[in-house]
Order: sequence, then structure tokens, then C-alpha cells
Amino acid sequence: MQAQLQVAGLLGPLRADPARAAALLDIDGTLAPIVRHPSDANVPELTRSRLIELSKRYGLVACVSGRPAGVARQLVGVGTIAYVGNHGGELLLPGATESLLDPQLAGWGGTLAAFADTVDTRELQRLRVRREDKGPIVAFHWRGAPDEEAALKAVEEIERAALADGLVAARGRKVLEIRPPVPIDKGRGVRWLLSADPPDHALYVGDDVTDLDAFDGLRDVVGEGAVCIGVRSDETPAELSRAADAMVDGPVGVLELLDELLR
Repeated sequence: MQAQLQVAGLLGPLRADPARAAALLDIDGTLAPIVRHPSDANVPELTRSRLIELSKRYGLVACVSGRPAGVARQLVGVGTIAYVGNHGGELLLPGATESLLDPQLAGWGGTLAAFADTVDTRELQRLRVRREDKGPIVAFHWRGAPDEEAALKAVEEIERAALADGLVAARGRKVLEIRPPVPIDKGRGVRWLLSADPPDHALYVGDDVTDLDAFDGLRDVVGEGAVCIGVRSDETPAELSRAADAMVDGPVGVLELLDELLR
């Protein structure tokens, strides 16, 4: 109850002037429960309906995801909100048919695909490490592998190979992403999204270490008007709990938060 009151208090300034407020949310682990295979993720219908209502009331509603922006929109199923995809590398505006790609990422897709082809061996497939191609980013997932310890060791080999090739490796919850050696993170995407018309107050909700950059980006743009909420799970990074203004319990807690925004 105390945590709910804390969150309600933090959201008060956003509710007071929703036209000048923004609500930004991660998807996997935040709006949608974490699942073994990313393709099985699903945003509950109740959550989807709240996002639609929010888009009618608030100045800006957006999802910020490690997925490609178009894939994120397809998963969430709401076309009236914005999507920041590929950890800040893409921007898909409400109603737009094509994503805007950060110019620094242009031309890197082939390089990342060639690297992934090299390390995506039969042994990796035997360990059930799953490759996910996202254009300028390639991800390797080991959640649910029969032997997660062995799968992690194989992924660590990929990480070392990527660094040796001058690429960037970023860890998430049982996923390794290989990225180009250019600035790319959710904070950069948040700044890009909000730069044209910074809101007076804004919320960001996320569950993983990649969302820490989004916290920083939001605070840079909005200052004291920023509210950063972490989503608690069995795998909550300690850094997230320390950086968040408050925590909620899983996607169910996020739904309650959305209801609070709509009061």
C-alpha cells in the first residue's frame, strides 16, 4: 500500500496537466511478461486498452524497446503512439509507415549479419542459443536453453569475438546483443524522441539494465519533472532498484500504474 501511495504521489504532476506530459514505457518485462522465446511475447488486452486511453489524454505516449520499432508496434498493437526501437536507433512516429533510422547506424546491417553468420555455429544451435537479427543489432538469447550454463559459456565466446572485431557487446536478461561501435542506447532514443517538444513532466517505466540509460535520458531532458519507475521481477538488477524513483511489481504493477495515470 505504501508503494502504491508513493507511485500515486509521483504521478500527480503528470495527471495535473496531461497535455504537457509524456509516458514512455519499455515493452518486454514491463508491458508484456518475460517469456522463453521473444516471439511468444504478448501485451495483455487490458494493458493495450490503457495505452489507447493514455494516447487520447496525454501529450505523448511511446514504447521504448530493444526490438525493431516496427516489430514493437506489431507486438503492442497500438498505432496512435510512438515507438523507439533498437535501443534508441530507430524512431517510428504515431501513424507513420516507416521508421527513421539513426544515421550513425546506416550501413552496419551487413557487417553485423556477417559476424553473426560466423559465430552462429552448429554447436551454438545444439545448445539452443537463439539468434535474433534486428538490422544493425544482432541478439543471442539463452533463456530456456536445456543447459543454460553451457549456453552462457558459448555466448561469452561470442562476446569476446565481437569485442576483438571492434564491435560492442551489451548484456540484458539472458540475452547478449552485438552492436556497432557507435553511440546507441535507450537514453539517446529518449532524447531524440523528446527533443522537438520537451514535456514539462514525463514518466519512464522499465525493468532491465538497458532502461538505466533511458532514466538518464529522461532526467536530462525533463529535469525535476522526470519520474523513473522500475519493474520488479525475480531477475531485477540491483542497479535498477537504486536508480528508480519507485518500483512496481511486474507487468501487473505496470497495469495498476497506467490505471493511476488515467484517474
